Amino acid sequence: MSMNIFRLAGDMSHVFSIIVLLLRLRVVKNAAGISVRTHELFLLVFVTRYLDLFTTFYSLYNSCMKILYICSTSLVIYTIKFKEPIASTYDRAQDSFLHWKFAVAPAFGIAVITELFQHGFSIGPLDLLWTFSIYLEAIAILPQLIVLQRYREVENLTGNYVFFMGAYRFLYILNWIYRSYHEPYYQHHFVVYFCGVLQTLLYVDFFYYYFKSKGKGGKFTLPTAR
Repeated sequence: MSMNIFRLAGDMSHVFSIIVLLLRLRVVKNAAGISVRTHELFLLVFVTRYLDLFTTFYSLYNSCMKILYICSTSLVIYTIKFKEPIASTYDRAQDSFLHWKFAVAPAFGIAVITELFQHGFSIGPLDLLWTFSIYLEAIAILPQLIVLQRYREVENLTGNYVFFMGAYRFLYILNWIYRSYHEPYYQHHFVVYFCGVLQTLLYVDFFYYYFKSKGKGGKFTLPTAR
């Protein structure tokens, strides 16, 4: 994958979101408003997508970023679930989205159907897992958005963390547009485009209230779910 300003900005936004979250856990020392299930989904996304770490070397930058995503996401999960006093503040009752049933299973099923449609029964396991990771990433943020909706009042660093996660995906859409215009042999992946746009749309409501709160300088509060 070639580098451009939008891809670099997207990667840095993703890294910054992780830094903000780890900083928030370290400073506030509680996990209120944070979804472990979202991070479990993202960890599964990274592990299944980056299996090419063992088969193909693209660049030092590429390899380091993949390892960073896997390790940092694992650290977030470990910190919230097992490191005290943070672990005792994690509210499992609020983070109750059935992610294995309503995210992992459907994403895998759709990935199998997609691969069968494209390649018949000669499905490569790495290709199947890569496609699965694309579908799963599109909805991985759902448990986190549901938790925020239940808490309603969003702590500042938590809001910034989710904002940078959304910005990362939006910047990657700009990266795809840029590459399609400037790379003559750029290969289009319409499944990736669809899932990227879907993931970005999930953030729209959050973005609206995030910028509204920043403009007014008040507390960031989400409306009550109807």
